[in-house]
Amino acid sequence: MRWSICGLLFFATTVNYMDRQVIAILKPVLEKEMHWSESDYGWIVFWFQFAYAVMMPIVGRIIDSVGTRAGYALGVILWSLASMSHSLAHSWRQFAVARFALGLGESFNFPAAIKTVADWFPQQERSLATGIFNSGSNLGAILAPLLVPVVAQRLGWRSAFLATGALDLIWLAAWLAYYRSPQEHRRVQAPELRFIEAGRSQEVSTRIPYSRLLTKRAAWAFAAGKFLTDPVWWFYLFWLPGFLHSSYGLNLTQLGPPLIAVYVSADAGSVAGGWLSTRLAAAGWSMNKARKGALLICALGTAPMMAMPVVRSLWPAVALISLAAAAHQGWSANLYTVVSDTMPRRAVASVVGFGGFAGAVGGMLAARGVGYWLDLSHRAYVPLFMVAGGAYLTALLVIQLLAPELRPEEV
Repeated sequence: MRWSICGLLFFATTVNYMDRQVIAILKPVLEKEMHWSESDYGWIVFWFQFAYAVMMPIVGRIIDSVGTRAGYALGVILWSLASMSHSLAHSWRQFAVARFALGLGESFNFPAAIKTVADWFPQQERSLATGIFNSGSNLGAILAPLLVPVVAQRLGWRSAFLATGALDLIWLAAWLAYYRSPQEHRRVQAPELRFIEAGRSQEVSTRIPYSRLLTKRAAWAFAAGKFLTDPVWWFYLFWLPGFLHSSYGLNLTQLGPPLIAVYVSADAGSVAGGWLSTRLAAAGWSMNKARKGALLICALGTAPMMAMPVVRSLWPAVALISLAAAAHQGWSANLYTVVSDTMPRRAVASVVGFGGFAGAVGGMLAARGVGYWLDLSHRAYVPLFMVAGGAYLTALLVIQLLAPELRPEEV
């Protein structure tokens, strides 16, 4: 049963990223129709990430208070309505308002999903479960370039936002009908319940204040990792279609194969990254060494992006970006698992929310910088890819300085 619950998380993350990716795919069409500059588009991305950042710490507390089932459902309702509201926009400012609303709703996804993994999986399986559901972000980014151009060409770009937003409501019905905690779920057999609960300590049920959580070095290590590396993933999501259009002249229907190649690779990287640390732990490595060893391998996988200045043609560039995207998702699966490894289950969503806030703030700052840089440099993307290639090793160094030894925290 725990793996069917993981399937629900995978589905939620898939539709989450489909909603998020629509505007990036339609960017060449929308900037021509509405006369956007790169800086205008940067403001649209900025307001999404601002809302995401503001809500992340709040969302974590909401989910820890009301429970995963109700909290996740509330988030999906909000982001579905916000996604469909893009169809009403007529200027970049109106798109910014719609993206702000989308950021408020989508901020629920990862705190709720990580909390669900902590509730449903024993420690030794959490990185694999996280890698599997996190790979839904890549499937969403794969399905979006397949669905959006078809809908946009046949029914207009406004219908594309309506189509992806409607998929969220299908997930919502499945979630409310199917999800319960392991102890309350009728289909969970006693052996599986014992396996899920194996090794768990008895934890107090009272709310843990942020003032206490933020005294823990593991919480700050997670937040630092998110702050330094999340902006890279946002850059891929929101600017990769524009890069392919600007640098290689790809139109709306031609964007599909390169984007699919990138996100299929990222999908594989997410599952492989989760499997890697699980395998290292099974081989006798300590939790600290297994997690950080997997993080190091993933960080090294992003470093070849620094060779982008010598790449001249489309598919070698796509190959480098695909490797970096795969490494990022493997990195992300292991970074998220650090929280459920080190924090009490009662505090997991709150700490993920805090780290998500840090990552969104980093993405916010990067969005403004990327927009202005591309306008000033006449769309010189290569230096941005080079910075992305060095971000992960820097982040791992900071994580090691903040938390030399990852272990369960007493809170």
